[in-house]
Amino acid sequence: MVVDGHIPEGELCRSRTDDSIGDALAAVLDRELTGYVVFEPRGSILLDDGERAVLTFEAGVPVLAYHPASDAGGDDALEALTGGPFHVEMYELPPAALAAAHRVEELSVGPTAPARTLTADETLLERTRAAAPEERLSAEAEPGSVEAFLADAERIGEIREEARAEAEARAAEWGLTEQLEHER
Repeated sequence: MVVDGHIPEGELCRSRTDDSIGDALAAVLDRELTGYVVFEPRGSILLDDGERAVLTFEAGVPVLAYHPASDAGGDDALEALTGGPFHVEMYELPPAALAAAHRVEELSVGPTAPARTLTADETLLERTRAAAPEERLSAEAEPGSVEAFLADAERIGEIREEARAEAEARAAEWGLTEQLEHER
């Protein structure tokens, strides 16, 4: 069906229009759905423009996202999902049926990414965090190398001091100490 044939057709367990994605994500969490959900903006259904997105879940917790129209995966797929209200179809699948798709790294999303990106619902965010396996939460919480560097104010201060000392040494070497002091 979706995601380059990695997800087989599931058993439809819910089909309705929700005013917000948050309502649908809460229903998935309540149901502890293992399977996938197809989100399609209601206007898209009438226009048949294919502006739908697919999110997979394990025990109600998001695992991957795919937006076929833009061929975007992961967080980019979440960003591409706009509009609303949404027609939402939930499909159940056994966990083994999703195993291959869940190994596609480019499509993965953090457990709280859909709630954080697509809703302003702090309760849903906390409920999702509580339901997510600890190892997925810790991977989501780890900052990237640039974020970690920028958060290290002490190291940034050290680099500035080193750069200032080097600039002063070069200014002295080139006979520009007077101009440097004048600029301060």
